[in-house]
Amino acid sequence: MLRIALVLWLSLGAAAASASAIPRPPGLEPAVQFWTRVYTEVSTGQGYIHDAVNLAVVYQTLTFSPGLSPAQQNREIEAAQKQYQAALSRLGAGKREGLSALEASVRKAWPPGTDPRTFLRAADNVRFQRGQADRFREGLVRAGQWKPHIRSILTRHELPLELDVLPHVESSFNPGAYSKVAAAGMWQFMPATAQRYMLVDAIVDQRMDPYVSTEAAARLLQQNYQATGSWPLAITAYNIGAGGMLRATRAMATTDIETIIRDYSGTGFGFASRNFYTSFLAALEVDRNAARYFGKLEPAAPLSYDTVVTADYVPATELARAAKVDLELLRRHNPSLLEPVWSGEKHIPRGFQLRIPRDLRPVSLSKALAAIPAGARFNHQQPDVLHRIASGESLSTIARRYNTSVATLMSLNGIRDAHRIRAGQNLRLPGTRATSTTGIARVASFAPGSAGSGKGRSAEIYVIQKGDSLWQIARRFKVSHQELAAWNDLTHSHKIKPGQVLRLASLD
Repeated sequence: MLRIALVLWLSLGAAAASASAIPRPPGLEPAVQFWTRVYTEVSTGQGYIHDAVNLAVVYQTLTFSPGLSPAQQNREIEAAQKQYQAALSRLGAGKREGLSALEASVRKAWPPGTDPRTFLRAADNVRFQRGQADRFREGLVRAGQWKPHIRSILTRHELPLELDVLPHVESSFNPGAYSKVAAAGMWQFMPATAQRYMLVDAIVDQRMDPYVSTEAAARLLQQNYQATGSWPLAITAYNIGAGGMLRATRAMATTDIETIIRDYSGTGFGFASRNFYTSFLAALEVDRNAARYFGKLEPAAPLSYDTVVTADYVPATELARAAKVDLELLRRHNPSLLEPVWSGEKHIPRGFQLRIPRDLRPVSLSKALAAIPAGARFNHQQPDVLHRIASGESLSTIARRYNTSVATLMSLNGIRDAHRIRAGQNLRLPGTRATSTTGIARVASFAPGSAGSGKGRSAEIYVIQKGDSLWQIARRFKVSHQELAAWNDLTHSHKIKPGQVLRLASLD
C-alpha cells in the first residue's frame, strides 16, 4: 500500500512539474487571447488592424476581396493604418467632442478614461496582423503525421511534450516551408543555426527533413534551456537566440518572462520576438482543444517508412528505376535532397538515409540499391561545373551564356540576393553527365568586358573530394604529380583539402 502511494505521489509530482514547466502568467493573457483569435477566427484572407503594444486593442477586422494581389492588399492595409493613425493623433491632441464614427470606434477600443498621451503613443503603434485560421487548421491535420515522431524525440531528450506544438507557430507543420529570410523546413532553421546540427549545402539541406530537423530542434531547445534556466526564456530564445535572451535577462535584472515582454526594448527584440512565447501558448491552447475551435478533424496518419543508407554515390534515376517507383515519389519523401540531385547534376550522396513509404514501394530499398549496376555506382560525387565571375558580370549575363536561368544559379549556389555577387567568386553551374563521368569540371575565365562574347580561356579543373591525395588525382587524370603541383602553385603538395579547386592543365 505504501509503495502504491509512493508511486502515485511521484506520478502526481511529475505531472505537476510538467504542468508548471510551461507557465501561462495571467499578465500575458490579453496577448494569448489575441493570438488565439489570430489562429482560429480570421483566415489568411483577413487580418486585424490593432495596437502593437496592447494586443487587447483591436480596431478593425480587414477582409480582402477575392483576387486581390499582394501589392493591392498592402495598399489597403496602409490606407487603413493611416486612417487609424490620424484618428489616434486627433484623440491624442485632446479631441473629445464631435467625434467621427471612426474616432468614436477607436476611443471605444481603449479602456474608459484613457489619457491623450496614450492615444498619441498609440498612433505610432498601429499594426496589421494577418489571420492564420486556415493554415492552423491545415497544420492540425498535417501534425498527425509528425507528432508521434516529435513526441518520441522530446521524450528521449526529457523535454516537455508541450513543445510538440512549436511547428504550428513556425510553419503550420509544413516540412517544405521557406521564409523570406531563408529560414526553412518544419522547424524554420536559419542556415547558420542549422549548420550546428545538420548538413546544409548545395546538395543536401536537412532542414527540409522532418526527422533530422526534429532531432536538431530538440537539441537546440535543450541547449536554450540549459543556457537560460526556464522554458519561457528557452522558447523565446528559439526566435531571438540564447544570447539575445541572456542579454534581455541581464538588462532587466530578471528572468521573469512577463517583465521582459512588457519592458525590454533591446536590439533585435521586436514584435515577433516579444510575442513568440504568447503565440506559442496560444498554439498550445488551440492544439490541445482543437475540436472546440475547429470541430472534428481527421489528422493525417503517420507513415511507415522503408529506409536504407547508401553505400555509394548513385544517380537518383538509377535508384528510381531499380526501386520501380516514380522519381517524383522518391523526391517527395526525401525532401532534403536538392534540385541538383533530381536534375542529374549530382548523385545521391554516400551515407544518405533514403526513405520510401512501405506500402508504396514494390521493391525494398536495400534490394533496389543492390540491383543498381556497378557502372552506376561511384566512389565520388559528380564534380562541380564552375564559372569564375569576372568584374562587371551579373547573374543574368552568366545565365544567358550557359543557357540557364538566374533562379537556377541562385538555387545551386545558395544565393538569396541576385545582386550580391563579386568578381573572383566561383559559381556552380548546371553540369552534364558527360562532364561528371570524367571527374572534370570546367571553369570559364572571361576577361572584363567580354560578357556575352563567348570568348576567353577555359581551364579544366577538379574539385577535391574527401580522401583524395594529390598523387591519386594526378594518376586519375594521367598527369605527373610534379606538373599538378606546379600548375596550382603548391609548395606543400600534401596540404590539400576537400572543396579546393585544382587546375588540371597549364593556362600557358
